[in-house]
Amino acid sequence: MEIDQPTIQQKAGHFTRAWSWFKALPGEAKAKAIKVAKSSKKLGEDDPRRVIHSLKVGLALTFVSFFYYSRPLYDDFGQSGMWAVLTVVVIFEFTVGGTLSKGLYRGLATLLACALGFGASNLASHFGRKGQPIVLGILVFLLVAASTFTRFFPRIKARYDYGVVIFILTFSLVCVSGYRVEKLLVLALQRLSTILVGGAICILLSFIFPVWAGEDLHKLVASNVEKLAKYLEGFGGEFFQPLEDGRNDKVSNTDKSFLRRYKNVLNSKSTEESLANLARWEPRHGRFGFRHPWKQYLKIGSLSRRCAYQIEALDAYINSHNQAPLKFRCKIQGPCTRMSIECSMALESLASAIKTMTLPSSANVHVENSKTAIKDLKIAIKTVSLDHDQDLLAIVPAATVASMIIEIVKCVESLSESVHELSDLAHFKSVEPTVSLEKPQFLHRGSIKPLLEGDADRVIIAIDGKSAESPESENTQAPMPGQRLEV
Repeated sequence: MEIDQPTIQQKAGHFTRAWSWFKALPGEAKAKAIKVAKSSKKLGEDDPRRVIHSLKVGLALTFVSFFYYSRPLYDDFGQSGMWAVLTVVVIFEFTVGGTLSKGLYRGLATLLACALGFGASNLASHFGRKGQPIVLGILVFLLVAASTFTRFFPRIKARYDYGVVIFILTFSLVCVSGYRVEKLLVLALQRLSTILVGGAICILLSFIFPVWAGEDLHKLVASNVEKLAKYLEGFGGEFFQPLEDGRNDKVSNTDKSFLRRYKNVLNSKSTEESLANLARWEPRHGRFGFRHPWKQYLKIGSLSRRCAYQIEALDAYINSHNQAPLKFRCKIQGPCTRMSIECSMALESLASAIKTMTLPSSANVHVENSKTAIKDLKIAIKTVSLDHDQDLLAIVPAATVASMIIEIVKCVESLSESVHELSDLAHFKSVEPTVSLEKPQFLHRGSIKPLLEGDADRVIIAIDGKSAESPESENTQAPMPGQRLEV
């Protein structure tokens, strides 16, 4: 009994734990169900088109299922009606372009494969019952091997891969079925008919509350340019702000989300290429014509990623504690900040022009202003005097930042040229400039220094690092167009 006592206690412990787990199971299941429901709700609220697409797919499958439910249709098509169901599942994509491309590829590939498969079966039948499988095996091997090899070509892989796969599948099935099925032509026509019907249903339903790949590409490219602008807008204030007690307390990490959004641009290449490929299949819709220059969006996206890579390298210096001498930082702060702000304004103008499909005329002014800031930076660097090698090593990080900002300016200039090219190809509309008399547009940052004792007869106003003295008794000069004053 003393030997069996620990075993009984262990069993009791296992039973107690199992019972506790069983009692907690309903609560855990309820918590998981609530979590899944909240996730599903958020997914639908983020993009309601997903809910509509799901309903359309369900409706399409309901329609094609009548090939089995309806007795007359089943008598005409038989087991081939299942191909209509498979067609809907395979080709019904989220966008109209995706559905059209897959539907046409599947239809053409099936038609070509059925024709070649029927011809191969007839050719093999001339070699007798014993030689027929050998000839069919050779033909299947040659065509399937050649078709599979073509999938390695980059152009075919990018645009026609799905069609090649369907061709291989259909050709092999027709050839193999031809050895056992006597009425092969009837079987091929039944399969082709059901595939065409399933594809037609998908294409028709895709135009109900359509999702256009071209429109998604248009918004994605504009959004990526805008994310770069948001980063450059806040970079100058983050890098050149003073460090107190060895840490940066000006902006908390939760407020720096705008400095991380550019990372999404780095991973957008595959999405842009996929959307551009699908957009070519879409008919004229909305503001996008039949031969809209979708390739130009890929060029803009490539330049945006190039700029984002420069920003990725620049971002490493924001939280760096390797501070250059104060004198050197003060000399380059003004030009570098102006370059950053002007590039940000240029990118915002380009993003707005893409969104509204209007000419990006205002971007040219900001690009030229950023070039002027580069000249000011070169002049400021020439005036720097270094006494020791230690000073040279100390200014390397700040000088590197200035060099990176110059490269970003060049990248923004190329991006502006690319957007102007898109505006010419897509015939963007011109917008007449409007001037608001109530609230002037300020483009440059500045500050007004407080009055000190003995300075009662003058006011010092600093604009972009420059100061101008004016008597207090005189009327303050109105800001020039393109200036911004911050009090």
